[in-house]
Amino acid sequence: MDVYLYGICLAVGLLFTIISALVGHLFGGDGTDVGTGGHAEAGFADSGVPGISFFSPTVLASFVTAFGACGLILRSFDLTSPLYISAPASALAGGAIALGVLFIFNTLFRKTQSSSEGRVASLVGQPATIVTPIPAEGVGEIAYVQSGSRYTAPARSLKRADLAAGQPVRIARIVGTQFYVEPME
Repeated sequence: MDVYLYGICLAVGLLFTIISALVGHLFGGDGTDVGTGGHAEAGFADSGVPGISFFSPTVLASFVTAFGACGLILRSFDLTSPLYISAPASALAGGAIALGVLFIFNTLFRKTQSSSEGRVASLVGQPATIVTPIPAEGVGEIAYVQSGSRYTAPARSLKRADLAAGQPVRIARIVGTQFYVEPME
């Protein structure tokens, strides 16, 4: 009886994995909003943070598959063949495998979902160059480099002085999307 239970769990888990891989590639996404960002992989999480939930189909399928496989393996040894020993041990092994899958995917997603956009608050005090001249009472444009990428932004003179194109400046403060700069000394 328990051999059938383990075999069914192993077969269902593997079948689910194969079908979801094929169907996912055939049909892709239809824009339906399921879970975080429209991805069913997010499970019940709605935090917007990249990763998957413990209740995602991938993690649950890995638990069911590991439970079935470990149960069949444990069933083949005399010491662990009784159901009252093999079932809890298989559940623990399945849980460990599922937690491992959860950890691996969340680590992978976290590392690959970084942004090239920098944090604006860290720009105060950084050097920049005037791209479009800044009149004393007007707005011009600066260029600055952050994390290896070049950005431009609208800028005003902090001391209300004319600043010429090509002049090196320092970002003194940022209010909304407006940068205030002063000449480098």
